[in-house]
Amino acid sequence: MLQRFSFRPLLVIAFLLIAALLGAASLRAVFALQELTLQSRNIAASALELSGAAQSLRERSVSMERSSRQSVVLDDRVLRQRFRDEARDASAILARLGQENIEAAKAPPWRAHLDTMLGLLAGPPNTALEREQLLAQEFRELEGINTAIALQVQQTILQRNQSLQDKLESNRQRLAQQVSGAIALAIFMALAFGVWFTRPLKRLENAIVGLGENRLDEVIAIHGPADLALVGERLNWLRLRLSELDADKSRFLRHISHELKTPLASLREGVSLLEDGVAGPLSHDQREIAQILKHNTSLLQSQIEDLLRFNTAAFEARQLRRQPIDLLQLIEDQVDAQRLQWRARELTVTVTGAPVQLEVDPEKVGTALANLLSNAIRYSPPKGTITLALSQQPGLVHIDIHDQGVGIAPADQDRIFEPFYRGERQPADGIRGSGFGLSIVHEYIAAHGGRIELMPEEVGTHFRIEFPHGFKS
Repeated sequence: MLQRFSFRPLLVIAFLLIAALLGAASLRAVFALQELTLQSRNIAASALELSGAAQSLRERSVSMERSSRQSVVLDDRVLRQRFRDEARDASAILARLGQENIEAAKAPPWRAHLDTMLGLLAGPPNTALEREQLLAQEFRELEGINTAIALQVQQTILQRNQSLQDKLESNRQRLAQQVSGAIALAIFMALAFGVWFTRPLKRLENAIVGLGENRLDEVIAIHGPADLALVGERLNWLRLRLSELDADKSRFLRHISHELKTPLASLREGVSLLEDGVAGPLSHDQREIAQILKHNTSLLQSQIEDLLRFNTAAFEARQLRRQPIDLLQLIEDQVDAQRLQWRARELTVTVTGAPVQLEVDPEKVGTALANLLSNAIRYSPPKGTITLALSQQPGLVHIDIHDQGVGIAPADQDRIFEPFYRGERQPADGIRGSGFGLSIVHEYIAAHGGRIELMPEEVGTHFRIEFPHGFKS
């Protein structure tokens, strides 16, 4: 379903999902904080109200005591009415505390004392002193009840504060878990989307590298967002087109070489007949011209054969027959195969290094080594030294070929692996090369996933072949 979308909207969707996840966790934290803040405000207001009610109840009790005892002593109706008003206010405060579940156990004794006080307010004047003493006793007992109510209020406030603290801690832990889970899920989603997005990009990169390395037989199929899949289809079309062009090039080279070889053979035969005097004796100048023609026809035939050989090498480089071999033994075999050539020039060829098992095509790697060794022999001065060194690095195998010849001119160093290119420094006593040897070496080494470099050297030429250790196609 998602593969119908292009890369850009999918990237936006991924960012929106992650942002929505983190935003939801943040909003949940904000709402929880608002709820706790409101509860804290309500509990604080309730605590103030309860404390004020308990204090007001005590103050009313004091006022009631003063009014009642004065009314008994003075037998004053106004003071009795003031007591009743204070008692009514105190009962209202007690009722409000009852709504907060404060005085449930203390209300009946408090009201019983109040009723007793109301009964002691009226009576004969000769009992005023006795009634005043009884009122004082009642108010002392009422003060104990008020103190108990005040303690209960304080305990209730402490319990509510503790309950708020417990709820705050519980919400804090829950929010921490939710935020941690949201962050972990966001990281997982980011990694998942990253892998999902980068996987087709990696396949796209591998496909481009494959085209660059001329691996045209591998089908390119990119699965992922629509635009990347479309790029994959275009690359596959390009692969097919390059395959057609490569096949056309090979057919053209085979055809033109075949077409040239027949008239060239006739031309060589005609020049040989002329040189042999079949058509009549030749003058000195004519014989010299015939020899020039013979030399150039031979050179032309050699170049055509080199061109065919390079075309064949470029094609065969993509058809490797890998097998585990001892690379050191392969190098020694190539040195032995050219023993006559380097001994004829009185050269010293040394091979150093420890045996290394590598899975390669021995024929093609052997051809590459043979070409490099042949060049080293050709360019080395008589009685010179050629060194072939095999070494290992972490994940890599190096083969270094070093001679003491004329070296490669700085102007030629960037182009020595190009077909048809021949450097300016050529051996004075040798035949000028065709310019295909190093190109073939480069093709064979690159086909194995390795590379060949020209290393900086003050004397002679130093080539280094590098293979990934344990490389498999």
